[in-house]
Amino acid sequence: MDRSINIIYFAWVRERLGIDQEQVELGDGIETIGDILTMLVDRGAAYAEIFAAVEKLRFALDQDYGLLTSLIGSAKELAIFPPVTGG
Repeated sequence: MDRSINIIYFAWVRERLGIDQEQVELGDGIETIGDILTMLVDRGAAYAEIFAAVEKLRFALDQDYGLLTSLIGSAKELAIFPPVTGG
């Protein structure tokens, strides 16, 4: 069964990758947000640099906050963004 997810990048993550979103195919064994990040790191140096410090990032699956261990399930969208600060 083919599965895909739309990944949306925000703020400096978007700037460093040079794209605001992409549709990716999820292969066998890709079950969590962490699995997706591991898969993305293999795409090149920019991805590896960004995801080397995941503690600087936050995630949302279908607009609900998630953790690296959160199961993707039937989610259609993963947002990746730095923590938001108020002022």
